[in-house]
Amino acid sequence: MSILQLVLIALIQGITEWLPISSSAHVMLISDFVGLTGRDELLINAASNAGTLIAMLLYFRKDVAAATMGGFELVATPFSKRPLSPGARLALCILVATPFALLGAVIYEQFIPEDIATSFRSVYAVAASTIIFGALLWLADTRGAQTRSEGDMTLRDAFLIGASQLVAVIIPGTSRSGITMTAARALGYERLEAARFSMLIGAPILAAVSLYGIMGLASGPAGGGGATLSDGLIVAALAFVSGYASIGLLMALLRKMSFLPFVLYRFALGIALLATSPLVAGSVT
Repeated sequence: MSILQLVLIALIQGITEWLPISSSAHVMLISDFVGLTGRDELLINAASNAGTLIAMLLYFRKDVAAATMGGFELVATPFSKRPLSPGARLALCILVATPFALLGAVIYEQFIPEDIATSFRSVYAVAASTIIFGALLWLADTRGAQTRSEGDMTLRDAFLIGASQLVAVIIPGTSRSGITMTAARALGYERLEAARFSMLIGAPILAAVSLYGIMGLASGPAGGGGATLSDGLIVAALAFVSGYASIGLLMALLRKMSFLPFVLYRFALGIALLATSPLVAGSVT
């Protein structure tokens, strides 16, 4: 693979993974642009998630440390009988929200026919989901005063936010981070809290996807001319840098404004995809 291909994929993956604009749609489109298809596209994109995952863990290291210690506390709770600490409650909410993304990945891999999966990845499906779920984000973000914080989160809320990931795993263009932030905003959580929890519950699925990509590249046929483990590690390293910067930018923006810029971007991207699609272009000429 060329350095240009690796850099473009890494930058797109890192920048878009945590923004509510669908990293899968962007990476899919850039992969088509640079001619990366099939096994190479799947594994390189999967491996790039390792970089964005590490970026998130580092940026929210205090929350990650608290949730990790809280996990040990959860194990001891049946014996200690003590009330849960904030870290333990956060760990429990993450655990409740996690299975849905993993379930969605299994459903997509094992039960969705190849022709349907291909149709989900078409430019028309991506454009439609980009616009529709952008509109839902706008509605959730503007429906009224939303000031709930992590301390207010119930297991029901964690369940609902986590369940929303099912759609994003199956339909490119939805945005896993976008739909979970939408769900959190609809449940009344303030913007920064919605974004932070969305990123934290994304860790398990990103870890699974990253492992799949790296193992797939490592076990590839020697001298086959396709993507290699070195390519995957380069993409992951570059995605870490752009991903960390992207998280910082998102959190800074949400301290000052709404999700409207991301909604408008989604509308513009969806319209551009439709306007440049072969079907639309053919009907205009």
